Formats: sequence, structure tokens, C-alpha cells
Amino acid sequence: MSMSPQAETRRNLALLTVMLAFVLDIADSTIVNTALPAIQHELAASNAAAQWMVAGYFLSFSVFLVAGGRLGDLFGYRRLFLTGVATFTLASLGCGLSQSADQLVGWRVAQGCAAALMGPQVMAVVQVLFSPTERIAKLAWFGTLGGIAAVLGPIVGGLLIAANPMGLGWRAVFLINLPIGLIALAAGARVLPAARASGAQGLDLAGTALLGAGLVALLVPMVQGPDLGWPLWTMALLAAVPLIAALALAHARARGRAGKDRLIEPTLFHDRAFTLGLSASVCFSAGVSGFVLVFALAVQRLLGRSPLDTALLLAPFGLGVSLGIAFVGRKLLPRLGKWIPFTGASAMALFGATVLLLVPGAPPTLLLAALLVPTGLAMGMVAGPLTPIALARVGHAHAGIASGMLKTAQQVGGALGASIVGGAWFAGQGTHSAALALAVVLGGAALCALALPRTLFGSTGEHG
Repeated sequence: MSMSPQAETRRNLALLTVMLAFVLDIADSTIVNTALPAIQHELAASNAAAQWMVAGYFLSFSVFLVAGGRLGDLFGYRRLFLTGVATFTLASLGCGLSQSADQLVGWRVAQGCAAALMGPQVMAVVQVLFSPTERIAKLAWFGTLGGIAAVLGPIVGGLLIAANPMGLGWRAVFLINLPIGLIALAAGARVLPAARASGAQGLDLAGTALLGAGLVALLVPMVQGPDLGWPLWTMALLAAVPLIAALALAHARARGRAGKDRLIEPTLFHDRAFTLGLSASVCFSAGVSGFVLVFALAVQRLLGRSPLDTALLLAPFGLGVSLGIAFVGRKLLPRLGKWIPFTGASAMALFGATVLLLVPGAPPTLLLAALLVPTGLAMGMVAGPLTPIALARVGHAHAGIASGMLKTAQQVGGALGASIVGGAWFAGQGTHSAALALAVVLGGAALCALALPRTLFGSTGEHG
């Protein structure tokens, strides 16, 4: 069915608008990394507070992500997109004006909540605007942009601090979101469709509360425990995690029997590809988040490099990620299947740990750059294929909830990376323990990939 040039232009502008918000969301999850030393110095922030500036964003995003998708179904994708962008812009202003570490952590949590409202509407708009065959090429762009934006965050952060516009220093890292957010708001109000899902049901508030409780019980002890000497309450919270997970699963099954929408779909775990893909996503996201955080901190604190130097050093890493996603992973995935993410995760563990171990010895810049290219290439080999692998055998009936569960797993992994790999660094401010933690989490991703079924794309719909 043909459409008028005006309608086609409007559709492409809508795609560009949601792409802008998508990049803003991904980049902002990592943009703070390069700025952390300057933030800690000016706000006298503790190591735990610095970790929460990263983990708090991922935590609130992961808790409210699926709820954000449901709200879009209920009240319309444009309305929720604009609400999310406006809240994100306001929270960014709050970050930029923060006068204490606690204020900044609070506003970072607010940013994550806003991103959870905004993010799910991006894919929903693509679903509404484009036919199934058109979506293939459009969604491929999002996969590429997502990997690149995650690396561009700390690079842009370093460049902004070096440029020091209007003497803002690290605050520019957050205030740059204001003009971008206003552009997205103006464009979204004009070109986005006011669609919503037909027959959408209410929110699973109890499921959301259980997810939030489980993540808080997991992450609070892992971030605060090392600083406080692991008091009894931190151990009690960690011990409560399996119980909360069991309650969440029982709750999801009960809602399923009642014919109600639920936060998770337990039957999806019968599919080995989905379960292992979900687990690999948690481990891999933890590795990426932890590596970028510790590298940015180590280069500045141990080598005395500026944020600009750090940003420039990360550029070869970004180049490798782009190549890995655009060419290696996507081209070879149909033929080699699980061996692509297995090789990528293994190689990133090797090269990433090597980079962290070398930093304290002040290696030549060219050597670091040379090692960062294959590290990024390896990341791209996992980032591109992992989503299609995890969703390969999910039927259409569960496609939406499976995508939400996968995205939540990625955000949880990002928070865990800040607490596990970042926590290993903060515990002694040495890269040896951080390199070991990085190798462990990426090794977990590699093992999950290795355990995937031999045939991933031969059949679909077993669970739909």
C-alpha cells in the first residue's frame, strides 16, 4: 500500500524522533562514568554514592520498564513518550543543579524512572508505523545505535568536561540533555502517532513491587556492604532474594491462571534459548557497564589523565564496537549461531581484563588503543546477536513480554556491573580485583552462550 510523500516524511521524522530518545537513554546510562572523579571531588561523594550514581539509574529503569510499556498500551504511546521525555529532561536539570551526592543519586534514580516511561514507547512506535518486513531494517538500526550509544556516553562526557561550556564542568554532562529533550518533545508532539494497544489490561502493581524489592535486596548490600564491613542486615537482604524471586514467580503464575497481564511469563523459561539468552544478557551487560566504569576511573586516578584524554582513549573501543555489531556479529550470526557470542564474550573477557591490568603500569597510549579495538570488536560480537538469539524461538503471542523481560535483564546487568566490577575497584582502588570480576561476569556470559542449542533459528513459536 503506497503512501503520500507527506505521510512518508512524517513517518520518517517520527522514527528519527524516537531514535533520538533511544540514543539519549542509552548514552545517559554511561555518560556519568567519565565525570565520576570530578563529581566525587566537588561533592565529596563516598565510593558507595559514586556507585549509586551509576547503579541507581539502571535499578529504577529495570524496575519500572515493563510498567512503562503497559502504561503506553493503556494511555497511548505518544502521551507516555512525551511524559517520559519531559520527566527525563526535568531530572537531568536536577542532576545538573545538584549540590550534594545524595541529591545527585536521587535525580539519577528519577532519570531511570523517566527512561522507563520513554524507552518502551520507542519500539511500540516502530511497531505501529512500519510493516513486519519494514521493521527488520529499522530494528537493525536500533541494535547498532544501542551498542554505539553505550560507548559514546563516556566519550561525550569527557569531551563536555574538557570543553567546560559556561564553566559548568561535570554539570554539562547532564545539562546537555535539556536542549535535546526539548527538541524531542517538540518533534514528538507533532509527528508521533496517538496509538494505543487494543484490549490492554491494567498494571501488575504487585509484580512490579516484587521485582523492585528483589532488586533492592540484591543491589543495596552489594553496593553498601564493602563500605560498611558487611553488617548482618546486608547478609539478611541477600538471603531474602531467592524468597522474593519465588514469590514473584508464584504471583505471575496466579495472574496467568486468572487471565491477567503479568510482569513475567513463566512458560518462557521452558525455552532453553530464551533462558540462557536472558542469563547471558545479565552477565554481558554487567561486563560492559563494569569495564567502562573502571577503565574511566583508573585512567584518570592512576594515570592522572584528563576526562578528554579518557574520552579519546575510549574512541578506539567505540570503533571496535561499531565494527563488531555492523559487520562481524550480524553477518556471521546466521551461519555460526551461538559461537559468535561465545567467542565475543570470551575475547572481551581476555582483552578487557588485560587492559585493566596494564593501566597501573602506565603503558604507551598506542598499546592501550591497540588493545581497546579488539575489546570493542568482541563487545559488538555479543551486543548485536544476543537479542535475536534470546528471542529466536519465542512465539508472536509472547513477543512483547519476552522483549520486556530481556530489556529488564540488560538493565539489571548494568546495575550489577557497577556493583560487582565497580565494587571490586572501589574496594581497593586497584585494577587486579576489577579485572578478575570482569573476567568472571563475562566468563558467565560465554558459558551461557556455549550452552545454547545448536539450532537457534530453525523453528519458532514453540512458546507462543
